[in-house]
Amino acid sequence: MIHSLFLVNSSGDIFLEKHWKSVVSRSVCDYFFEAQERASEPENVPPVIPTPHHYLISVLRHRIYFVAVIQSEVPPLFVIEFLHRVVDTFQDYFGVCTEAAIKDNVVVVYELLEEMLDNGFPLATESNILKELIKPPTILRTVVNTITGSTNVGEQLPTGQLSVVPWRRTGVKYTNNEAYFDVVEEIDAIIDKSGSTITAEIQGVIDACVKLTGMPDLTLSFMNPRLLDDVSFHPCVRFKRWEAERILSFIPPDGNFRLLSYHVSCQNLVAIPVYVKHNITFREGSSQGRFELTLGPKQTMGKGLEAVLISSQLPRGVLNTNLNPSQGTYNFDPVTKLLSWDVGKINPQKLPSLKGSMSLQAGASKPDENPTINIQFKIQQSALSGLKVNRLDMYGEKYKPFKGIKYMTKAGKFQTKGLLRGRAWDLKN
Repeated sequence: MIHSLFLVNSSGDIFLEKHWKSVVSRSVCDYFFEAQERASEPENVPPVIPTPHHYLISVLRHRIYFVAVIQSEVPPLFVIEFLHRVVDTFQDYFGVCTEAAIKDNVVVVYELLEEMLDNGFPLATESNILKELIKPPTILRTVVNTITGSTNVGEQLPTGQLSVVPWRRTGVKYTNNEAYFDVVEEIDAIIDKSGSTITAEIQGVIDACVKLTGMPDLTLSFMNPRLLDDVSFHPCVRFKRWEAERILSFIPPDGNFRLLSYHVSCQNLVAIPVYVKHNITFREGSSQGRFELTLGPKQTMGKGLEAVLISSQLPRGVLNTNLNPSQGTYNFDPVTKLLSWDVGKINPQKLPSLKGSMSLQAGASKPDENPTINIQFKIQQSALSGLKVNRLDMYGEKYKPFKGIKYMTKAGKFQTKGLLRGRAWDLKN
């Protein structure tokens, strides 16, 4: 299925390649580089690129393109899911998935790729199985391997690979038994200049950290499970019981894993947590303009907005800005014309604002395009979709574990359109 894998950094250099069947020349990536040049943004590169003799299927994670080379037609989502598994495995092994981390652990990377694919077909992608096959790198293990010439490859076949639950190894024991779940939602929205929602949707995940002794059987129920109608589950979830009772029943993997991901697209169900009031005005016959921006919380259910960051790509004709933030710090790059304002945490009693003047370049016409405001934020202990966990029960073991649920909402591609106003104002005032 997958003949070759190329890793391409943000500079367009291939820094790692792996071939499973026949060796495919690097020149096949020229088609990918051409598509990359045509794309306006790095994430806009087409995920599937047909060539005369191959298909190139890629994902962008951590500023690295993972490009798989396919010679026959296969379901693209199948390959894309495998590439995401590769990235998640690297992140699980090395802590981060960066070019430096991959180069520092290149031997382990090749060992992992050899185990994850067998003759081009996915074989072992579960973290628990891989960690028994390929031991995670440590400083001590690296020193010992260098001296003795040994490798990180395990000597025994993983116990989970012979089990009906291959995602969980046998004989798991912990002194402290605990199960924690994080409900993380990312909201994507486009708001027009009047404050109306053009489009809004929520991408949510439930990440779990389960450290339980033995072979526990867990059930997780929700207060409003009907919100979850577009869901992707971890293989451990019993799908038939979910369809019948809307209850998650599963034997969990050991350690960290993603239990499910979901999507909420109905605009009526998506509450917009922040509002922005903004205005740019220019005086007729003058190169000077005034900039005003204010933002505040909206429908946050009493939770505070944190880590708020505002950015806007101002028109090319803007020469410089002289702005005064009521809180936080702002920066304007006169070369890229990027305005960024690090607001921090918003106090509802004192809404932050950014006001001041801006000037155009000599001879430049007044901007006729509408700069877009991009907003980043986090809301702790809140899920905007309204999803709530009802209870978590455990069967099959007699001990009582520690249990915890945490919620968080953050901004994805959250934009406000229509920043520019053309009405005149008096500079003397």
